[in-house]
Amino acid sequence: MNRPRLDANLLARSNRGLLLDLVVFVLNVFLMRLLSGIFIDLFKAVSAENPLAKFLLSLVCVALWILPAAGAVLKRWSFHRRTQPAESALAGCLFNPLFYFCLNLVIMSAIVVALGDFLLGKKRFDTAPFFVTSIFLGLGLTIYQTYLIYQYFSPPKKPPRWKFLMQPEAETLGDICLFLNMILFQVGWNILTSAELGRVSGVAEFLGRLFFICFIALLIYFPPRMFYLAEDINRPRTWLTMLLANSPVIWRVLIGTNSWQ
Repeated sequence: MNRPRLDANLLARSNRGLLLDLVVFVLNVFLMRLLSGIFIDLFKAVSAENPLAKFLLSLVCVALWILPAAGAVLKRWSFHRRTQPAESALAGCLFNPLFYFCLNLVIMSAIVVALGDFLLGKKRFDTAPFFVTSIFLGLGLTIYQTYLIYQYFSPPKKPPRWKFLMQPEAETLGDICLFLNMILFQVGWNILTSAELGRVSGVAEFLGRLFFICFIALLIYFPPRMFYLAEDINRPRTWLTMLLANSPVIWRVLIGTNSWQ
């Protein structure tokens, strides 16, 4: 098993996962209410058939689809030249491409519906030729996107054709893509858990909420975090910082507080 390398510098490349967790924690404490409110207003505008809102929501869905693949491509060369992916039995479960593929199919479905409605209109988009074509095109693109993402965990056999990918700036740009991707996922998670919840009435309800939040965490937190887990999964502090990052949401769901919306 690879021994985890520790670096006291928070901004070191080997600590980007730690930095991401701290950024998420700060956002959850101070800014997520504002960001989630903006997105809730956006959803309301989409429901009211606002064309601009539909276009903006389409861009958000496209960003959720593009950012992880872009981050994986930009970081892959530098990551494997700097270190090796950590070996862990848990990694085999968390880094399963089938799980990520299913999640990406959901995102691609949202893109197909949002863009199809915006560009073609509901009546034209609902016709068989456009609908069937978009389904198969979305499936093909999702397979390719998942392939690009999971190439990240395999050492490149030869230098990339685009020489920029060998520069440190490429990894930095990749980190920006992954941080933005995580922020969008966090907004979604906060919206999903923003419903008004009463105080926990007993052990059974507490366990039910615990199961719910663990299930949602697997869908929403681990996929955008796994690029850094490939390096720091064997560090005990990793799990503590991930718990810290999500502690505001966990507290709201497990204990039960009034909605902040």
